[in-house]
Amino acid sequence: MVILNIISIIIAIILFSIIVIFHELGHFWLAKANGIKVNEFCLGLGPTLFGVQRGETKYSIKLLPFGGACIMEGEDESSGDDRAFNNKSVWARISVVFAGPFFNFIMAFIFALIIICSVGYDSPKLAGVIEGYAAEEAGIKAGDEIVKLNNTNIHFYREISLYSMLHEGETVDVTYLRDGKKHTTTLKPKYDETTKRYLYGFNVSGKRTKPGFGKALLYSCYEVKYNIYTTIEGLKMLCTGAASVNNLSGPVGIVKNMGDTYEQAVSMSGVWLGILNMLNWGVLISANLGVMNLLPLPALDGGRLVFLIVEAIRRKRVDPEKEGYVHLVGIVLLLLLMVVVMFNDIRNLIV
Repeated sequence: MVILNIISIIIAIILFSIIVIFHELGHFWLAKANGIKVNEFCLGLGPTLFGVQRGETKYSIKLLPFGGACIMEGEDESSGDDRAFNNKSVWARISVVFAGPFFNFIMAFIFALIIICSVGYDSPKLAGVIEGYAAEEAGIKAGDEIVKLNNTNIHFYREISLYSMLHEGETVDVTYLRDGKKHTTTLKPKYDETTKRYLYGFNVSGKRTKPGFGKALLYSCYEVKYNIYTTIEGLKMLCTGAASVNNLSGPVGIVKNMGDTYEQAVSMSGVWLGILNMLNWGVLISANLGVMNLLPLPALDGGRLVFLIVEAIRRKRVDPEKEGYVHLVGIVLLLLLMVVVMFNDIRNLIV
């Protein structure tokens, strides 16, 4: 059991590293495509454990296995090199900065495609309805497929649960398919004392639908969209006070949870299911990082994009020194947040 736990944590760290390096590859490839000099491309943070020089770029592995960087000439300092980042056109720089988060979404799509091609997706087709609830009273029955709740399109059963949670207690117009025809009815959820939740009365079998490759491509896009949406909703809850910083998990907590998921899946159904569970985590983390990095906050890719977009509109660059101060403040605040999150992770491990 101890050996399995160690293996699961190693696999989680490797997956986390792959996600980070793919993000940085986005910056790297677009930098090279735009003729920007890349001084170092590294995985991890802190002192260098191993490094090799290939042409103008040093490729290295750092001590701490979290994070990574694509360090470009003239990115955070002035440089007279024609190939320096800040000496390129504003649109070239925008493409390089945006490429990192965009590659996160590409990686999430790839992971989702592997999962859906292997085991399918959780179809919103009902196995039945719960007696005494609105779905039964409205005549909904086993085999019906939920396709829309109010104006929200439904592709996975998870989306029904998410909608119910975000719109707790609200009456909803439900569109469902039966024998290829669409039907619409209105449901008022009923509070369930056992689950302490409002329920429409849907019952799902838990079986997954395995589509053809063409449909798998489409549903992989839906999967990425779903994870982007849940990330944004989570941020809204954080901003409105519905969730607190204590609910956040950093690298330590994420790796621990990933390891636990892998261990449970392997013990129940074998290594392949464990790997698929890891890929499922990969979809979530990749989409999450893509969204987080696009937030218009200093030091993040989104913060840099704000300055670049302002420059494109004004046709004049923002004072580099002032921009540097803004990003410095952002880095300090992010580091403080990381300390708080890591403290919570460690506390949760101890408790």
